[in-house]
Amino acid sequence: MIGIIMGSDSDLPIMQEAIDILESFDIKIEVDIVSAHRTPNKLFDYAYNAHKRGIQVIIAGAGGAAHLPGMVASMSPLPVIGVPVKSRNSIDGWDSVLSILQMPGGVPVATVALNGAKNAGILAAQIIGASDKCVLDKVITYKEGLKLKVEKASKKVRK
Repeated sequence: MIGIIMGSDSDLPIMQEAIDILESFDIKIEVDIVSAHRTPNKLFDYAYNAHKRGIQVIIAGAGGAAHLPGMVASMSPLPVIGVPVKSRNSIDGWDSVLSILQMPGGVPVATVALNGAKNAGILAAQIIGASDKCVLDKVITYKEGLKLKVEKASKKVRK
């Protein structure tokens, strides 16, 4: 199971892409809002206990100062994938990117592109797929579909 958390409901339109891709792979998910700044006790509980509830990977999306992914990674033994979200109070998204990307040694957060929740979902599926052949086969099929889409587009434009 993959946990998908975000700092605010305003992040949901971006994080929906992770939800959608994981649902297309038939991977069970848990989705919640966990604010690093407004609900710190909920953050601590989530980070310390996610693995006890069967979560295998955490995807954490946040905008602005974007402390959520790093704080979760500091307390959880699980892999954390950070999604920097370009929010209305961000500095063109750079504050979110750097807050998630520039983690100190010992507290890794895999970071995807700004608003890159779809890639976070795919990366989480690949992590699960390393030990679950059913998920691995779905990822392989998905990637084959990407290849076929490019080949089809190439035939259209080639002269």
